[in-house]
Amino acid sequence: MKFLLATHNTKKCQELKRLLKPLGIDVLSGADIGVKLTDAEETGSDFEQNARIKAESGCRESGMPCIADDSGLMTDALGGAPGIFSARFAGEHGDDDKNIMKLLRELEGVPTEKRTARFVSAVCCIFPCGKCINSFGECRGTIAFEKRGNGGFGYDPVFLPEEIADGRTMAELTPEEKDSISHRKRALLCMAALLKEEIYDR
Repeated sequence: MKFLLATHNTKKCQELKRLLKPLGIDVLSGADIGVKLTDAEETGSDFEQNARIKAESGCRESGMPCIADDSGLMTDALGGAPGIFSARFAGEHGDDDKNIMKLLRELEGVPTEKRTARFVSAVCCIFPCGKCINSFGECRGTIAFEKRGNGGFGYDPVFLPEEIADGRTMAELTPEEKDSISHRKRALLCMAALLKEEIYDR
């Protein structure tokens, strides 16, 4: 069975395809099937609701089972911000540099031990019949004092995963290293198991 990925973010699409292929899930983008997906308005109050909004929109427009991810950064010292507004924290959607600069400004003077944060990912799959499957994953760490690394996207250059002992940011990891600990990988592993049960174990 083929699944559509509901995202306009090229880097996220590449990452999702890379993560899902080894799990035996065949995924396509809107461009792959010649469908221009609507940029669904994310009106939900949490990641799970926004993932569902995007998955429902993609499924409705394509007629295919659709997988959508809504993910972001939650910083403890800022009461969970930027949260669901991660992609538009500085006002303009998708401007990673401005979002990071705003985050570092708001954390100015906050000591290392209080810069704890976590990346979270909510994944939703909607089938044309209306069936909905959800999964969730997270990766804990701290926020660095400056950007480092050229890999990844979003807040990766300032996120120090607690599982990486040598102090590298997410943006300094290889794709394989990032995949092994990422919030999105964890959510997708859970989703893959649920989809396998839904499709093959009936």
